[in-house]
Amino acid sequence: MSTLPPRAGRRCHNALNPIHSTLYFSPDLGKELGGIGIDDPSAAYFATRAAALGAVGPGTVTATFYNFNHELVARHVPAVWDIASPETVLAARLRAADATLRRLLGEEIIASGEMAEAARLALRATEACARHARPLYAAHADLAVPEQPHLAYWHAATLLREHRGDAHLAVLLEAGLDPVEALVSHTATGKGMAPRWILATRGWRRTDWDDASARLRERGLLTAEGGLTEAGIALRAGIEESTDRMDLAPYEHLGGAGVARLTELGRGFLGTALAAGAFPTDATS
Repeated sequence: MSTLPPRAGRRCHNALNPIHSTLYFSPDLGKELGGIGIDDPSAAYFATRAAALGAVGPGTVTATFYNFNHELVARHVPAVWDIASPETVLAARLRAADATLRRLLGEEIIASGEMAEAARLALRATEACARHARPLYAAHADLAVPEQPHLAYWHAATLLREHRGDAHLAVLLEAGLDPVEALVSHTATGKGMAPRWILATRGWRRTDWDDASARLRERGLLTAEGGLTEAGIALRAGIEESTDRMDLAPYEHLGGAGVARLTELGRGFLGTALAAGAFPTDATS
């Protein structure tokens, strides 16, 4: 039984995770990856997120990323490691994170006591994260913690993101949702990316999306109009609740007061980043 208020860990995750995710939409990442010879956006994403795993092949990336078409992954991995080593990519990624956070948050927040406090709290939470059956988290946990507070905060947000994400994939498997079905049902909640963004970045075709939608309708999870049925709503809610349970340890370790404070600080940083245009305005429309 948790000592935290209901969904406290999820709320904290939702405040921190977007700070990590801003990197994938940042022109600074394109600049840094382009500077080491990686110009294709898909190759840049796969390299940036998978570099902590080492020079892995396409199967590992497809398995750990879950919702990307293997054909798209194999088009870029392992060829991307012939352009730049994982170590080179990780260095470029950190430079891009630094530039992105400075641009979105401003130097005053970067140098603030609140940022240093948030980094301490987030890193304390990661002390209770577990490596077993969490490959993306485990790989990132082996990386050194950056010295500067804003980068330490970004690093901790990355660890917490991948810790929850690895657990979430196990829950999706147990729920019987394949990669495209997971995407379709998540979008149907109103919280996912727009289908055109998904199709453009995940390597799936419109026919894949339509076929997955048909399978979900056959299971009674999706309406003819593309919304979730009552059973679909219950399934997606159950997925998030199960993920919450599997991701509880870091937030229990931090404690109620620490989680509340980290959530407060994270929301403040996120609000500033959103006002600065951290994400495309049409990604969810």
